[in-house]
Amino acid sequence: MITQRTCALFAIALAGAGMAGCSSKDDTPTSGANTIAVTATDTACTVATAQSPTGKVTFKVTNKGSKVNEFYLYGPNDKVFGEKENIAPGLSADVHVDVPAGTYQTACKPGMVGDGIRAAFTVAAGGATAPVDPDLAAAVTTYDTFVKAQSALLLTRTTAFVTAVKAGQIAKAKALYPTARDPWERIEPVAEIFGDLDPKIDAREGDTEPGTPWTGYHRLEKDLWVDGNVSKSGPIADQLLLDVKTVVAKAAQEKLVPLQLANGAKELLDEVATGKITGEEDRYSHTDLWDFDGNLGGSKAAIDALRPALLKRNPELVKQVDAGFARAQAVLGKHRAGTGWKLHNTLTKAELKELSDAINALGEPISKVAAAIR
Repeated sequence: MITQRTCALFAIALAGAGMAGCSSKDDTPTSGANTIAVTATDTACTVATAQSPTGKVTFKVTNKGSKVNEFYLYGPNDKVFGEKENIAPGLSADVHVDVPAGTYQTACKPGMVGDGIRAAFTVAAGGATAPVDPDLAAAVTTYDTFVKAQSALLLTRTTAFVTAVKAGQIAKAKALYPTARDPWERIEPVAEIFGDLDPKIDAREGDTEPGTPWTGYHRLEKDLWVDGNVSKSGPIADQLLLDVKTVVAKAAQEKLVPLQLANGAKELLDEVATGKITGEEDRYSHTDLWDFDGNLGGSKAAIDALRPALLKRNPELVKQVDAGFARAQAVLGKHRAGTGWKLHNTLTKAELKELSDAINALGEPISKVAAAIR
């Protein structure tokens, strides 16, 4: 989960290493009748049209404001059909979606806070229906199997973690914390579809909306590492397990489309590049590299599912993506510690820069996958 403070923390924490500032850019060109321009500022979100026929749609979002912005396409109950976070001032980003007929809302979030500047958006029946691509259909099936397996693991590991917290077994709970989060980090793009469940499970301190209680993994992380006292953490632990069960149940019923795989693969890398690298994600336990590994693994699973389709459309892009994954995994592998990872606060600025460079290099070809399968 990316927060409004991430870009600032990223710049402050790593400026000494000469690392690039937080930005959002997709150089992949888009064209066609279903490309819709969006101009985002600090006070407005101007969408060129409030409707589109069914089929694939690309929102080309340009941030002309002074704040980092986000763009979302919401369905009923704030279900997320498409999103792009961390669109820096002066930059543009493409949001590729494939949605059925229905009523939606577009939203820009200046400063990446609040419910956003919203407007009604309608997808009307009658758009061109593309023939079903068997490779893309198979990709969704493959990825769905991955999500179900990770969901089961998430439930098992979170149950064990919650049990340890409620039993007051602090050392055991600390050991279980990063491994419980690993499957969550692998499938977080799917979990983020379901409205407020992602912040309930994964929000950091200070990132919840006013009046909303802070719950989830990071609340328990603070109880364990800062307070060293979980005697009053039982209700938070129970709520976490309940929310995880809800995500698992919803994920099992969700019908994904190929663009969601491509978008999710990029979102996971963006989380690493702008959140995990700074140490903000697990600021109390410093177990960020477990999350880093989970995000990287989840991104690769989505790309692997799309591989047969991508090989037919753009084999050169597949080579670039594979080389990027190999490099990123090799750099991360330098920081293995037993069966886990080194703590984030033990890495040098040079080591963090090497990790950042590797993940940003991988992000470039990954950003082109959505356009390649449209």
